[in-house]
Amino acid sequence: MVSRWGKGCVGERPFMGGLVTAMFLAASGAASAGGVQTLDTVEVIDSAADLVGTADTATQGTVLKQQLDSRPIYREGELLENVPGLIVTQHSGEGKANQYYLRGFNLDHGTDVAITVDDMPVNMRTHAHGQGYSDLNFMIPELASGMQYSKGPYFADQGDFAAAGAVHVNYLDKLDKDIAELGGGSFGYGRGFTALSRPTSGGNLLLATEVYHLDGPWEHPDDYFKGNAVLRYSTGGADNGWSTTAMAYGGKWNASNQAPLRAIQNGQLSYFGTEDPSDGGWAQRYSLSGRLVQTDSNSRVKASAYVIGSQLDLFNNFTFYLYNPTQGDQFHQHDVRLIEGGQASYTRFVKLAGFDTENTIGTELRNDDIHLGLYQTAQRRYLSTDRVDRVTESSAAVYVENRTQWMDKLRTVAGLREDFFYGKDVSDNPLNSGTAVDHQLNPKGSLILGPWSATEFYVSAGKGFHSNDVRSTTNTAEPTTYNNNVQGISGQGLQKFPLMESVLGEEIGVRTAIVPHLQSSLALFRLTLASEQVFSGDAGDSSPSGKSTRKGIEWANFYTPIPGIILDADLAVSQAQFHGPVSDGITTGKYIAGSPRTVIGFGAAFDDFGPWFGGLQYRFFGERPLTNDNSVRSPDTNLVNARIGYKLTETISARLDVNNLFNQRMQDISYYYSSRLRSEFTTPSGVGGNQGTGINDVHEHPAEPLGVRISLVARW
Repeated sequence: MVSRWGKGCVGERPFMGGLVTAMFLAASGAASAGGVQTLDTVEVIDSAADLVGTADTATQGTVLKQQLDSRPIYREGELLENVPGLIVTQHSGEGKANQYYLRGFNLDHGTDVAITVDDMPVNMRTHAHGQGYSDLNFMIPELASGMQYSKGPYFADQGDFAAAGAVHVNYLDKLDKDIAELGGGSFGYGRGFTALSRPTSGGNLLLATEVYHLDGPWEHPDDYFKGNAVLRYSTGGADNGWSTTAMAYGGKWNASNQAPLRAIQNGQLSYFGTEDPSDGGWAQRYSLSGRLVQTDSNSRVKASAYVIGSQLDLFNNFTFYLYNPTQGDQFHQHDVRLIEGGQASYTRFVKLAGFDTENTIGTELRNDDIHLGLYQTAQRRYLSTDRVDRVTESSAAVYVENRTQWMDKLRTVAGLREDFFYGKDVSDNPLNSGTAVDHQLNPKGSLILGPWSATEFYVSAGKGFHSNDVRSTTNTAEPTTYNNNVQGISGQGLQKFPLMESVLGEEIGVRTAIVPHLQSSLALFRLTLASEQVFSGDAGDSSPSGKSTRKGIEWANFYTPIPGIILDADLAVSQAQFHGPVSDGITTGKYIAGSPRTVIGFGAAFDDFGPWFGGLQYRFFGERPLTNDNSVRSPDTNLVNARIGYKLTETISARLDVNNLFNQRMQDISYYYSSRLRSEFTTPSGVGGNQGTGINDVHEHPAEPLGVRISLVARW
């Protein structure tokens, strides 16, 4: 392994080394070249001081495997809540991608946060349901070796979807011990998991399988069933080695979507009920990927490639009987795609005019071949076709980055990234067919001062983007559908949108480790988005939206008071506003509906306390405006999950997870829009906020109540 922490460090961006690393380095057997040291590996759990002197910004870091293993989660996507300020929710069946919130963004299913697992992108471009759709149900938590995160568009090796932030989940190459787990619990929870690794032909072979079932507390059970399998072969280590990995995932589920508050309050629906129990879906994902890293005292080469095949069939009814009073408003979204891509970079470690310098050149390629369909259905039965599209979307990027240590207390990171996008839509309506080409040249960089007394200061700025749905760039006619804002108007002229939506970011911050074993960081940020428009996969169209700004403050803390205990706490406060009044079809104002104001998180992890181990996680998800004039707001959400485990023998341990420990009755997510229930066919216009034949109301999806899960785990 190569040092990425001390002066003259080499290798990946320092944050990839993390806030704390379980593989710290000792300066024995050092070989020097160009002021760079190559060091032998010594396993040490170190304090959180590692990023002072090496990080690029105050808002990047690493989540340790110990943290991931100790935190109870209700669903796999909640692992990402270990990232300070990031909220993960769900408003539908468990097989659907989560809803994400970060830095004042309602990220929908992933529009402005780039997520990768084992160097493969999770975000889906031009998706049937939503741009950036990021389904993490294929991820197996026990295989995650750690998580790296960064925030803001300041990093040259990050492109599409990384405007608000980026999260990278790494997988293990091998296991210290084989694992088998069997668990069960509340709401029909059941899980079986096994993983083993063996030395094979000079490398390591890892095999893991998982089966999972969950009904949830819903009146109509989710009956979510999924299966996962991973096969991985690797040789070498993190800095010199390669791996190839095959993954397979399949799942099916029912869905209790958000319900109108009026129906719950007047007893038409139970708290965990649903108006349309036929909602749900099924999904598949298959992938084959490879990674290569070669490092010596003067350079580093990294390369990876992947092929991903996926399919999603999703049935949703959010407005019930608003547009079709006889058969209902359910629609079916169909997405089948093949993704090929990869990235490569070359870094050279040199002395330039006496200064330690790293120069990197990199490239990234991706192609999505996508079949999309939007259909009207009733009880999952086909009624009519809204639109069918065959989309090809390709991108290429090249970037350069320079890192220079100018003085003992001054260093810079400067990058330049050019992204090229091409999109082609062959639609069933020729008026919506066409091609689009776009590109952006985005400068990025940071200036770092210090450290003084284990304290460092950062100034960062950069330009980034998220890609838009190709259909929003070629559309000229509305689809014929009940379920859109124009209620079936066809042939109406539409505004075309660019293929890339730009974001400008600025940030200043400080990080300190002046208190022993405690690392704290504080950052002020501002993000300016050219437009909030997003293609609506539910309606098959997009609407104009204005320029917006998000600004805020983030404070994160990481504390290891004694060996075996990790504590973390964070606070994020942000303000999201349009630059001018914008109409959302219901209200007009400067606020951005769904944008979170305050997020608070606290976590604790402990291990090696005799036979005991466990963890605790608390999150506060503050009130949010649900309309652009801020006249309707969501309530806040407080949630506590806990885990306690006991090692029965050297091989077997028992574990108890408690979700929603204090059994709080909360809205996990909420929206404000117009809908109509079957019982409201004769509701008079103008009563109770009626909009035509619909009623404007808060629609909520409740958080799951108190639930327990018990597992037996064997490691040998």
